[in-house]
Amino acid sequence: MNKVCLVIHSLGIGGMERVMSQLADNFSSREKTIVDLILIGRKREIAYSLSSSIKIHRPPFQFDDNWRTIDTLRTIWFLRQKVKEIAPDTVLSFGEYWNNLVLLSLLGLSYPLFISDRSEPGKDLGKFQNFLRNSLYPKAAGYIAQTTHAKKACISNGWNSNIKVIGNPIMDIQPKSKVEKDNIVLSVGRLIKTKHFDQLIKMFVKLDIPGWKLVIVGGDAKKLSLSEDLKNLVNELGAESSVFLEGEQKEIDVYYQKSKIFAFTSSSEGFPNVIGEALSAGLPVVSYDCVAGPSDLIEDGENGYLVPLFDQETFKQKLKLLMEYEELRNIMGLKSAKYIKVYSKKNVADQFYKFITGCA
Repeated sequence: MNKVCLVIHSLGIGGMERVMSQLADNFSSREKTIVDLILIGRKREIAYSLSSSIKIHRPPFQFDDNWRTIDTLRTIWFLRQKVKEIAPDTVLSFGEYWNNLVLLSLLGLSYPLFISDRSEPGKDLGKFQNFLRNSLYPKAAGYIAQTTHAKKACISNGWNSNIKVIGNPIMDIQPKSKVEKDNIVLSVGRLIKTKHFDQLIKMFVKLDIPGWKLVIVGGDAKKLSLSEDLKNLVNELGAESSVFLEGEQKEIDVYYQKSKIFAFTSSSEGFPNVIGEALSAGLPVVSYDCVAGPSDLIEDGENGYLVPLFDQETFKQKLKLLMEYEELRNIMGLKSAKYIKVYSKKNVADQFYKFITGCA
């Protein structure tokens, strides 16, 4: 019997939360595997459907920012006691700051603890958290890196020597013959500055290729309102008839299925799920070669193009090439779906399970 304990701040809407929920469900469906899930954040919410066999644990108090130090200590004590009560064979924790808290909570206990950072590799956490990470990460039983860049960051910082690169599970979006494709360059992501949608809009408008549209799907991030800035930019460029800001959309499959090209201008990533989704839908991708993720998903010249960061001239050239040559788009599109199969939910869960338990 394998007793697996998963620790995360919450299972609200978000990338790492979605991955953890998928892993929890997959692990719980395996024979002779018991899954306990501990939520230690402020909200401790669950936005995903989970198997009824998963045992869920939360601290018996509401975290109060007015008593931050005391409630953090209470959380550490709760987590330590709960893990001792569960007595798992292995523990998996997600999230940089949270990994520090979990490692600190379980210090001196014998349960193997595996950790995974879920944002930009080597992200600066601040002086105190950086000190904790440098001191505590080597004590983990193993480190799961989302990309090869993340693995390099782990090695160069001396965080851990037992490292496994495992990407995120990618939503399978099959191209549908019933959905008619349009001349659409698609981009998807939260409207934050590091996505550089303003650059993408300007590049697309400068290309000025008749019959094509640029469609951007994504809503404003918390405390930001870049959608208004982007709308104003579109109006200033006189591009209302060719550039469309769709906002946040729950049903995103149809956008991938109706489009012909995917464009990605982000300068910083942990693991770009949207590139994987675009490839799954059979779209060729033009992307900045940012840290980290695009180079793990795109084989330059095969299923898309990797462009040096902020090289707008090259980006425009590659985008223009795909917009003008249907045969090239089709060839790359066929390769796209094949490249992404390694990131199926089952394959990713299998890799996680084998790494943290030592069994297939």
